Amino acid sequence: MKSYIFLDRICFFAHHGVGEQETLAGNEFTVSLRLQVNIAPAMQTDDVADTVSYADVYEAVKAEMEVPSKLLEHVGGRIVKRLFGDFPQIENIELKLSKRNPPMGADIEAAGIEICISREATAIAT
Repeated sequence: MKSYIFLDRICFFAHHGVGEQETLAGNEFTVSLRLQVNIAPAMQTDDVADTVSYADVYEAVKAEMEVPSKLLEHVGGRIVKRLFGDFPQIENIELKLSKRNPPMGADIEAAGIEICISREATAIAT
């Protein structure tokens, strides 16, 4: 069985961007996560200690979103590192990080990054 915990389109106001105006004024961002976690124990026990609390995941993501960065790639990398560090039960992370209405002169709703990474790949890279 594969099982996942997800948080879909969490909204943040943050100060990420290459341009000075972006870092001063800030912008709206959304984060979506799909975390591969073995939820079988929690299915039996009905105990949050046997799974990953999505409320705790939210707090970790929120903390990383509050740290300004120039690149969304950097923010995404920090979020992935934090989640793997804080939650040893997470086997895989799928992260989508979007900047709403980026200042690039286009009629566009959002632009951003997607990261799909396993804990194994993180261990090999370090």
